[in-house]
Amino acid sequence: MAASNTDLLNRRSAAVPRGVSTATPVFASRAENSEIWDVEGRRYIDFAGGIAVLNTGHRHPKIMAAVEAQLGLYTHTAFQVMAYEPYVALAEKLNAIAPFDGAAKTILFTTGAEAAENAVKIARAATGRSAVIAFTGGFHGRTLLTMAMTGKVVPYKRAFAPLPPEVYHLPFPIAHYGTSVEDSLKALQFLFKADVEPERVAAIVIEPVQGEGGFHAAPPELLSALRRICDENGILLIADEIQSGFARTGKMFAIEHSGIEPDIVTIAKSLAGGFPLSGVVGRAALMDSVEPGGLGGTYAGSPVACAAALAVLDVIRDEKLLTRADQIGQWIKQRVTATAQRNDAFPIAAIRGLGAMVAFDIVKSRGSHEPDSDAAKRVTAQALTNGLILLSCGIYGETIRMLVPLTVSDAVLDEGLDCLELALTVPAT
Repeated sequence: MAASNTDLLNRRSAAVPRGVSTATPVFASRAENSEIWDVEGRRYIDFAGGIAVLNTGHRHPKIMAAVEAQLGLYTHTAFQVMAYEPYVALAEKLNAIAPFDGAAKTILFTTGAEAAENAVKIARAATGRSAVIAFTGGFHGRTLLTMAMTGKVVPYKRAFAPLPPEVYHLPFPIAHYGTSVEDSLKALQFLFKADVEPERVAAIVIEPVQGEGGFHAAPPELLSALRRICDENGILLIADEIQSGFARTGKMFAIEHSGIEPDIVTIAKSLAGGFPLSGVVGRAALMDSVEPGGLGGTYAGSPVACAAALAVLDVIRDEKLLTRADQIGQWIKQRVTATAQRNDAFPIAAIRGLGAMVAFDIVKSRGSHEPDSDAAKRVTAQALTNGLILLSCGIYGETIRMLVPLTVSDAVLDEGLDCLELALTVPAT
């Protein structure tokens, strides 16, 4: 007899450290496109997408075919020992779509944190400088350096100090929480006067749309100002596109909405359709600044994951997922806006998003922006009961975020939004 969710939950508690947590008490058995079935046969609609990993859905047939073909050839050689075609082919394709003019080069890794950390290594080697500036609310990973860059203490930093030095934070502008672009730029000038001279700063790292921080898009005027300040002071601008990339926002990279060009881009998550793969794409001269052997990893750029990523890029092009992301996002925002008008719904504020990277806040009263994290937890719990996998995020845990696969059918999308609407309805007392 197959194990039940309860049996597996008990075994997990006995075998896995409590620091490794899951958002639901459900154990997956199989999945297809935008649907998942648990070990007890219950079906769920997936609005979490493996935390933005599955823009092309679960087990897309073209991706699975590419993986199976690669499995028939070889699974590993380590690129540092013997190079292989899938790595080179993927690097060429990524260089061609890099969101900046001029020659680009790409190095591949395994996790998003590896990509973020190696982007800093490259920036330090290229500039001969050491300091890094990031933003409050940003999330860049769980290694020591990327934890230091992450702008949120709980649960990511608490108990893990000391963290690496020379990482500084600026307030990320969120208008409804009282922080403007002007505030962020003033803080940068204060930082240059009080803590670190610009001549010592290697890079400014920013998510064009914050992920864990609440799906807040960086205002174009902020990105424009950062680009100018970086150019004036020899600082590199790093765009962390690990969550926002690969069609999620209606463009291949979210920073393309701003018209601003970064120097380095970090990528991961939906790059390989569920297979572990990440990378750094940067201006060629910067990428060549590290001496041979200074970058890499045993499993970096797995040939199987590279084959999957090449298929992902084909699927995004062939199935017009950039356009589909805009369609999905518009429909989600319309449905949530309509639900927000209901008298029996939880108070909803700040419906926002680029493309299908959509979010909204659960607040304590209509017309306010006072976050209600407890209510947001109730919404995600009720959604699960309704058959919808849904994630929260945000500075205070107040944000409901949408990461539905872009390959979702209209019928399943509507069914999921029906489940969401029901979850947003306040239970009768």
